[in-house]
Amino acid sequence: MSTLSDEAWERWLTQTLAHPTRQPALLLIEGPAGTGKSRLVDRLLEAAETGPRSRVVLAFTASGVALAHHTVRSASSDAGSGQAAGRTRHEPLPLPPRLYSDAAALAEDLVPLLESGGPVLLIAEDVHRADGGGQELLRRVLERPPAGLAAVLAYRPEELAEPGLVLGRAVTYPARLSLLRIRLVPLDAEQVRLMVEERLGADCCLPELVARIHERSAGVPQVVVDLVRQLEDVCGPKERYTAKDVDATGTPVRLAELVLGRVAALREEHRAVVRAAAVLEEPSTAEDLYAVGALPAGTGREALVAALRKAVLQETGNDVYGFPSPLAGAAVYEELPGPLRQEMHRRAADVLTQRQPVPWARLAEHRHRGGRLRGWLRAVERAAWQCADAGEHQTAIDLLEHALSHHAVPREMRARLAPLLAHSAVLGLHTDQTVQVLRQILDEQSLPAAVRGQIRLDLGLVLYNQAGMGLQGWVELEQAVDELAERPALAARAMSALAMPVMSTVPLERNLYWLEKVRKMAAHSDDAEVRTAVAANTIAVLLETGDPTAWDVLERLRGATESDQAERLPHVARGLVNGADAALWLGHPQRVGDLLEEGLDLAARSGASYVEQDGRGTGLLLDWVTGRWTGLSGRARAFIAETGVMPGPAADARIVLGMLALAQGEWQQMAAWLSGDGHPLPVGSPLPHVAAAAGALVRTALARGDVDTAAAEAATAWDRLRDKGVWVWASELAPWAVEATALAGRRNAAEDMIAEFEAGLKGNVGPSAAAALHWCRGVLSQAAGEQALAVPHFRRAAAVYGEMPRPYAVILTTEAAAQCTLESGADAGASAAAVEDLASCVQQLTDVGAGWDAARVRATLRAHQPAAEQRRRGRPSYGDQLSPREQEVNDLANAGLTNREIAATLHLSPRTVEQHVSRARRKLESQSGQQLSRTRTSRPG
Repeated sequence: MSTLSDEAWERWLTQTLAHPTRQPALLLIEGPAGTGKSRLVDRLLEAAETGPRSRVVLAFTASGVALAHHTVRSASSDAGSGQAAGRTRHEPLPLPPRLYSDAAALAEDLVPLLESGGPVLLIAEDVHRADGGGQELLRRVLERPPAGLAAVLAYRPEELAEPGLVLGRAVTYPARLSLLRIRLVPLDAEQVRLMVEERLGADCCLPELVARIHERSAGVPQVVVDLVRQLEDVCGPKERYTAKDVDATGTPVRLAELVLGRVAALREEHRAVVRAAAVLEEPSTAEDLYAVGALPAGTGREALVAALRKAVLQETGNDVYGFPSPLAGAAVYEELPGPLRQEMHRRAADVLTQRQPVPWARLAEHRHRGGRLRGWLRAVERAAWQCADAGEHQTAIDLLEHALSHHAVPREMRARLAPLLAHSAVLGLHTDQTVQVLRQILDEQSLPAAVRGQIRLDLGLVLYNQAGMGLQGWVELEQAVDELAERPALAARAMSALAMPVMSTVPLERNLYWLEKVRKMAAHSDDAEVRTAVAANTIAVLLETGDPTAWDVLERLRGATESDQAERLPHVARGLVNGADAALWLGHPQRVGDLLEEGLDLAARSGASYVEQDGRGTGLLLDWVTGRWTGLSGRARAFIAETGVMPGPAADARIVLGMLALAQGEWQQMAAWLSGDGHPLPVGSPLPHVAAAAGALVRTALARGDVDTAAAEAATAWDRLRDKGVWVWASELAPWAVEATALAGRRNAAEDMIAEFEAGLKGNVGPSAAAALHWCRGVLSQAAGEQALAVPHFRRAAAVYGEMPRPYAVILTTEAAAQCTLESGADAGASAAAVEDLASCVQQLTDVGAGWDAARVRATLRAHQPAAEQRRRGRPSYGDQLSPREQEVNDLANAGLTNREIAATLHLSPRTVEQHVSRARRKLESQSGQQLSRTRTSRPG
């Protein structure tokens, strides 16, 4: 017998149905519960119903309880002959559907049908449940099969009465019988992903979600389906589901009843080995199962064999046994009585203490569930150190959070565990509980100052970086410096964090004060880790302020990876990732990729999960900046769902989604991602992000014609930058702020903005700032009606953006240059080139999905096309189809723009837009009942 692939199964199916009178054929479909046997049977029936030849199709339960049959029309039958639909020209033996009480009654109809000589497809499902009569009937048929017979037997191999014998004993298959077998196996991770995506949609399927479903279900298709259904029922509709959601749903009822039913079929004295496997949770040796189940070797062996025979457990390796899936074990565990469960956990802890090396994390869990408090805490401490040394900081955080939140933990143990939690939280992914636990510990005044300072340092870093609470983090770090007076190495760490300008609103001078102080301290320090940490922060400070000496410091930091000191690697990783982020905002996207790749590799190697997440966020920004927009929205949404507990890295994705929504005309979504309800940019977000978000909000206010709001937002954002004093971060805001200020009639203020921007750079002008300065000067000239003077500024900006490259910014500045060229009354050659530029901009914007931008530029292009290229007077007839203008209005309305906003975009009157909306709605309704999204004439408050 051979195992068939899907392709081979299809070939067997096609050949057997196409040539039913050739030699008889038998197909065995073998697979554990839930692996898709019924799905294959359904496919077989569907194929039979569309097959080219007449045949009788039988499908029945193997025990002979029921028989259902029908005939399939021959391809040559005459549909007009008056025969009933679905009947062939010749039916060998028409039989009505019947119910049978036993196999003998079934044989009375089945045997004559087979002996009639017609082609018959015989399908028997659940053969493992066949009684003696049913098995005997199938054996008789298969030992003397007629030529036209194609038989299919589907069964669970783990439930056969005699292992390996489908029909209870060996069958004497004749030589003329073609005999094949399909063994169905669990799905791999990719197949699970496809199943989950089919149900939830690709955007909902985070990699961690798919991985958890695959792990919990063990790839059994029916369990995957039930888990996903249960996920929707228990958690309700969500934009993204997470691995924690899967854990919260519990065991699907179908699987639980299957497993518990099999356990119930065991003798009571044999169930202990199954319960032991449920307590141990992972595949274990026979000896471990006997020990946890308190079974003598002889009884344990009998119990294990019985559990294997009943398919409750399976052999997963050489003398290693466990459940077919983690959920199966969970179903058994949930039914264990409390006292019995506690006793078994204690015995499991005793077993694990004999292992070398001791699995401290698992031991801690068993001691806790076994009620051994002191032993649990000792194991937690050992496990946390073990995890931290291995770079598994998230596991350490989970263990320590659980322990430190327990009310019965002694004070001296809290003092020992808290610094370890704080240290792991800096490198791992914090939760709100982490912050709460650390603050509660700091409120206890009994801790020594140095211990408090160490905990406060790490708490400040968590607040500063991950929690998006920059000012609160700053306060904690300043206090930590005082408390760490006797521990200069740790004090230097706190000072170097205070030197970072990106997360706090304190003036840059305060950051530079701490930078100078800590650099002097590091220069005289013998601690390599301190020097590395300071260098990592120094890179970010220098790059963020546009200091070109940062690149030399960066190269020296890269050399630190050659050291074998593992404690330095997280700092190097952080320095490279921070450098990549700063370089991106400075305008060096071509350098970002290499820095990110190296930094992410080091972060993964050293277990610095936060740094890894931070780098992935920068990668999303890089994709937006460099125009890699395909699938970017989905990636950004998935990242936000994954990093929901960490507003800092999530700010990158929010900026990306806000900018994409702006370009697409989804302005309500843009406002929600950047400043509104639902998905606001956190208050403590990095200041470059805040400036970029402000620029987008100013731009949309200008697009709506709300100059006063635009100017007010611009003034607020500009004051924020002035207070901080890091002017390279003005690059994403300045052009829109200058335009809003100038259009509000404050030309002098707009000129002062440009001068302040340029002076604030102190000669350290990065590419983004250089391009933005040219853009600002072009905007100022354009607002003053000096279009000819504006053109060269826009062209220079476009050239600088092109060198980076930043394609979207190139399009916007090229559009501005072309528009000013056309409005300046340039000669025919320059005007023709400008029209070509606008047409190219429209195409590029359409290609990346920037619908609103494309519509806006297209409207400008129509207004300036040469007369010969404009259509003749009179309206062409489009019938029931939307005209190009109606389609454009429809698209913008569906994106969420109001009539007034559409009118401003397309240079039309609101009344004209209303007419287009009305016509488009009528046409769409007449086509297929499709409704045009109701266009709002005012925005909700």
